[in-house]
Amino acid sequence: MRIRRDSTHDRVKIFDTTLRDGEQSPGCSMNLSEKLTMAHQLEDLGVDIIEAGFAIASDDDFAAIAAISRECRQSVIASLARCTGLDIDRAARSVESAARPRIHTFIATSDIHLKHKLRKNRSQVLQEASESVRLARAFVDDVEFSAEDATRSDIDYLCQIVEAVIEAGATTVNLPDTVGYTTPWEYAELIEEIRARVKNIDRAVISVHCHNDLGLAVANSIAAVKAGARQVECTVNGIGERAGNASLEEFVMILKVRPDLLPYAIGVNTEQIYPSSQLLSAITGVQVQPNKAIVGRNAFAHEAGIHQDGVLKERLTYEIMTPQSVGIEQNTLVLGKHSGRHALGKRFEELGYQLMRSELDRAYKLFIRIADQRKRVEDEDLIEILGKAAPGVFEAPAVCATDQADGFASLVSPVTYKSVAAAGD
Repeated sequence: MRIRRDSTHDRVKIFDTTLRDGEQSPGCSMNLSEKLTMAHQLEDLGVDIIEAGFAIASDDDFAAIAAISRECRQSVIASLARCTGLDIDRAARSVESAARPRIHTFIATSDIHLKHKLRKNRSQVLQEASESVRLARAFVDDVEFSAEDATRSDIDYLCQIVEAVIEAGATTVNLPDTVGYTTPWEYAELIEEIRARVKNIDRAVISVHCHNDLGLAVANSIAAVKAGARQVECTVNGIGERAGNASLEEFVMILKVRPDLLPYAIGVNTEQIYPSSQLLSAITGVQVQPNKAIVGRNAFAHEAGIHQDGVLKERLTYEIMTPQSVGIEQNTLVLGKHSGRHALGKRFEELGYQLMRSELDRAYKLFIRIADQRKRVEDEDLIEILGKAAPGVFEAPAVCATDQADGFASLVSPVTYKSVAAAGD
């Protein structure tokens, strides 16, 4: 397979479908006010396109799309529609007040869907796709066409339908991995073949929309971009149908962390990633898993002593990006049974006490006894440990003094509070 070299000037558009496909995730439905709040945050995040909803689905969805169209003036606002006149008319009316409207129309192209869902033949679907794009272009200049279940479609037929919809006026052609079936190398080959065989492909942006059924949504999106796709459809926190969509935060930060391999420009303000994730969780009540990449509670947390020691000396030892780069105030050193003396001493400093080595050694032994019995050691436990290991810190003057009773020296002047993230600055 031939993969072309990309220019550092190549730009990848971020198409956010949190408010449409993401909302289809069980438990993630949003009302009009919540959708509008999230849409404003997505604009602050800097996504290129906001898919605001499926206008024909309900009156509330229509109203939400219309409200977002009126209030969000920077991003393109897209409204989804099946390849039917009623859907397209409804979508067009929902975005008529948008500064940058888009109609996104779709129809399935795999034989599995044609036979069992649509119960139509290839010729019928080809005709409906072309006519629908042509109708959508009568309302807006920006029309996206999606070949649903593209990765299980016959390649000859897929090339035929892509060429036809571009001829009809589609400005973006989406080749979704609707059921999360494909693999990165297979998806890259599909994109390459479309680019090589569709004669008018240079008149449209190739988009990809990946689902995470096999855990490959982000990997597939990256492979597609390397093969020539220039729009990636994704969601905040990776929410969406079944196992979800490609995670916006993961895709974006892969590009940010590895520009040596992925030299593409994107318009996302990465410092708004964590605020966007937190807002979505607050709106839906669905929290991200603790070990979720980029935005999970443990993404910038370290418990192992070796890791803690390394991070305190130089962050790059165990962090490939800073927490601040995604909008998180600081990293955290979690105190547990795997923690070391360095992290324990640092936490005592943050609490206002700087211990001598002998005091720290004694405190560490007590700490390990507690940590072996608990999942996490809290500050209250540390204060209790301090009272046993270095009782002088609670009663000596605010200078370095020696406790004659047991020989422990204590610097008891409370140090200025300094976060773990700032340590070493």
